[in-house]
Amino acid sequence: MKNMFTYDLMETVRNTNQWLGATAQALGSYPAMSAHPMAPWLKAWGEVTERSFSRMVVKPAWGIPTITGADGRDHVVRVMKMVEKPFGDLIHFKVPGREPRRRRVLLVAPMSGHYATLLRKTVISLLPDCEVFVTDWHNARDIPVSEGKFDVEDYTLYLVEFMKALGADLHVIAICQPAPLTLAATALLAEDEPDAQPRSLTLIGGPIDPDATPTEVTDFGRSVTMGQLEQGAIQQVGFKYAGVGRLVYPGLLQLSSFISMNLETHSEAFQSQIVSAAKGEAEDNDRHNVFYDEYLAVMDMTAEFYLSTVERIFKNREIARNAFEVAGRPVDIGKITRVAVKVVEGEEDDISAPGQCYAALDLLTGLPREKKAAHLEPGAGHYGIFAGKSWRNNIRPLVLKFIDENSDAPPARKGMRPQIVSVNDTPPSNEAEPEPVRQDGSTPV
Repeated sequence: MKNMFTYDLMETVRNTNQWLGATAQALGSYPAMSAHPMAPWLKAWGEVTERSFSRMVVKPAWGIPTITGADGRDHVVRVMKMVEKPFGDLIHFKVPGREPRRRRVLLVAPMSGHYATLLRKTVISLLPDCEVFVTDWHNARDIPVSEGKFDVEDYTLYLVEFMKALGADLHVIAICQPAPLTLAATALLAEDEPDAQPRSLTLIGGPIDPDATPTEVTDFGRSVTMGQLEQGAIQQVGFKYAGVGRLVYPGLLQLSSFISMNLETHSEAFQSQIVSAAKGEAEDNDRHNVFYDEYLAVMDMTAEFYLSTVERIFKNREIARNAFEVAGRPVDIGKITRVAVKVVEGEEDDISAPGQCYAALDLLTGLPREKKAAHLEPGAGHYGIFAGKSWRNNIRPLVLKFIDENSDAPPARKGMRPQIVSVNDTPPSNEAEPEPVRQDGSTPV
């Protein structure tokens, strides 16, 4: 499948369905059709179909609402690039006119088929109390082949550079897929530049040891060979995008696997939305659209990143065995001796099941017991532990408490003047949030 034909075929199918939806919506809206009993249903089907397929190739906006300061005034939130790299940027959610917060938090976003905007609600929940920074990964289809490769080692080195750029008065929260690589990046800093280490590291639902508690994801990774995976999953970007010729694991292929895991649930959700639209009860920012506008927006991963994740993190368990290497150099997680580490798991997490992330604590042989912490959230699924009700009501307060207990940072720096790239000052018109089933923030294999 490693050719442009299959990549362009998927894009053609997506584009055709978007066109069919737009056409049906237009036909159902004609005045001459208004008397026909099927007209509202045709229009509703077209509306839902066109919106769904059009969202698949659009990066969602951050849409961060204004923040009310201690002075009672609303402050806009500016999205600013601090470090720009070919495969991802380090961005800062700056709140002008507000005193910088002492808590400085780097959210390491997953590169698993969705954009970093998957963490929008996580960012919103932290902004009142923290200076928030996020790793904003780029869509591989838009990166020219001339920029070279990007695999798990490159990802790790990006994290090292981002953490060094932010300084030691930093607290890192790695969510899902990047947890093992963030642990490795921290170990590199511990050995090379101890003064650049973060003060705390929180690992949320990540596959540190995928075999600790097997799931469908890990079972699939063990059953398929790398040759089969490369032949069946890797495609070549077509001429439509700047990354023409680059080998990728396509976001559309990833999305099909996401949906197939819970096909019945998704089918019922779309049927219900069509019924609501036909009755005139659907809204532009209702619960369904808020969720699926994000869920359906997928990005391509470089082939080398996807394949190396499967082979080295899941199959060979290099992090779990403390046998990971970067540029031929061993990374010893036991070198971490002063970074406080907390692991958070969800009792009902069927992507990174309980035990997979907890394995990190056993690898930290040089870290004192009092610097280790763990939390298992009862009844929480994968999405809930970083953006759902469980995060808001229970986990977020615990993480902030953990940060404060391990924070002896100097006053927040006021000299940072990153370039302003964009301003998102329009709050979402609906704050309602569905509790989705199996929202995949970790790398499926």
